[in-house]
Amino acid sequence: MEPIQLKTWAECAPRLVAVAAGRAPADTVIRNGRWVNVHTREILPDHDIAIAEGRIAYVGPDADHCIGPETEIIEADDRYMIPGLCDAHMHIESGMLTPAEFARAVIPHGTTSMFTDPHEIANVLGLEGVRMMHDEALMQPVNIFTQMPSCAPSAPGLETTGFEIGPDDVSEAMQWPGIIGLGEMMNFPGVVNGSQQMLAEIAATQAAGKTVGGHYASPDLGPAFHAYAAGGPADDHEGTCEADAIARVRQGMRSMMRLGSAWYDVESQITAVTEKGLDPRNFILCTDDCHSGTLVNDGHMNRVVRHAIACGCDPVIALQMATINTASHFGLERELGSIAPGRRADIILTSDIETLPIEHVIARGRTVAKDGEILVDCPHYAWPEHARNTVRLGHELGADDFAIPAPEGASEVTVNVIGVVENQAPTKALTANLQVEDGLIQGDIETDIAQIALVERHRATGDVTNAFVSGFGYTGRMAMASTVAHDSHHMIVVGTSREDMALAANRLGEVGGGVTVFREGKEIALVELPISGLMSDAPAADVAAKAQALVEAMEACGCTLNNAYMQHSLLALVVIPELRISDLGLVDVTRFELTDLVTGTK
Repeated sequence: MEPIQLKTWAECAPRLVAVAAGRAPADTVIRNGRWVNVHTREILPDHDIAIAEGRIAYVGPDADHCIGPETEIIEADDRYMIPGLCDAHMHIESGMLTPAEFARAVIPHGTTSMFTDPHEIANVLGLEGVRMMHDEALMQPVNIFTQMPSCAPSAPGLETTGFEIGPDDVSEAMQWPGIIGLGEMMNFPGVVNGSQQMLAEIAATQAAGKTVGGHYASPDLGPAFHAYAAGGPADDHEGTCEADAIARVRQGMRSMMRLGSAWYDVESQITAVTEKGLDPRNFILCTDDCHSGTLVNDGHMNRVVRHAIACGCDPVIALQMATINTASHFGLERELGSIAPGRRADIILTSDIETLPIEHVIARGRTVAKDGEILVDCPHYAWPEHARNTVRLGHELGADDFAIPAPEGASEVTVNVIGVVENQAPTKALTANLQVEDGLIQGDIETDIAQIALVERHRATGDVTNAFVSGFGYTGRMAMASTVAHDSHHMIVVGTSREDMALAANRLGEVGGGVTVFREGKEIALVELPISGLMSDAPAADVAAKAQALVEAMEACGCTLNNAYMQHSLLALVVIPELRISDLGLVDVTRFELTDLVTGTK
């Protein structure tokens, strides 16, 4: 079945009016359900919904007058009828899937609207890559809105991307049909300091009447935060505590609370509503992000809503945070996010409003999934060859490329170490004393200090930046490499053996990108991600199976962190504190400046 080309409300209005009045039959009627009204926070039993041309024509206690001989009847059987779920902030690429396969994975979980920022592919393929993601998104049977990436690079002067995005690119993209706004403004120091480029991108978005996404990854809620809010970002998902959420909504921003594969920031912030009693209208739920294993095994936005309810949130308020609040934020309250006349007929039938089993999913008026099984096609874009050939290392790497020379004459050195924090995006800036052997600084498995390297892969320079990382718990001789390396997406290699690090890096050059684990010189896991080194166009279940093998391989190497792969992929994200790695060196994100690896010698 081809995706429905949805008409506007105005185009459908004559038919919707006729159906609601009983002069014309509906395409579909859902009978005898409990209408969850997110406008009024009511649950109304014994209601029907009439649908025509992919939109809702009538919601009331009896839709018999809308039924004709060809009308499809769906019996709700007293189940709850809730709006299709919306993910307010996410990056499809982080699921390791193309938009088509991501849609295929999340539709059975009840997600019918996504607001996506493809800044991962923007760093690799520039504006052309964003357009490819945008075009495949518009081909899908559900709503995938694209936010134009704002920051490539995310921190100018601290990293080098494959391509850069500027105000002219933003202005051009604002004219595309599927663009809903500006992606997260990660360069918050630039906004705070009045960067002409950052403010120009915000201005271009505002001139187009679209929403500016925010990203304020700092605990500082003083003048810097207020300056950022004054710059124009309308939301933020980087809060980690109640005070963060409250500060954002008090300044007229939306607080987006995320539960992804690695970040658990709902429980610590939702108390602003459940305990402090703040108005929930400005609180929104999102994922940011879920990998394929989470999508296949645990769910998507249904998982986030269930979690919010488990944290003490009223079920209907939690649903508002994943439906109407999101739609309102993006200026789409009259288009989606609720079950009301004129809106897109995106509806879920569920027998329990708290545990939220997703039993029947309707998108644009037709059944797209039942009992976990997808029933529609999700068309693929024809990705060109150059989008599949993006890992350019320049030369075959060897163990020497990962050697870290010590200052001459030193037998022991003090070094800066990136400290991974389980279930949190921020890292810790640690220090350690390491031994020197044969003039080279050595990691220390006993104290959980492994080596990390960033391998340049966009321009074939052959450059390798080396440093140290703690928190993965790796043992034995091993290495893990990934071309998913937010946000500039070079290649991150973490290991305890320089030889294995070279093998892992070269393997990804061979397959065109992905993630691999080597142990004692042998590959024990591989997830191929041939499209820009970020995504696979294979089904989510296949990618999830390989991703699970990756998790098991990491565990076999001693790592027990929850979602350690996501932690690995963020080690070069130079806009989130405290310490990161880039192609230019170690980055102190608390100061937004490069810092030395070695700070002292003996």
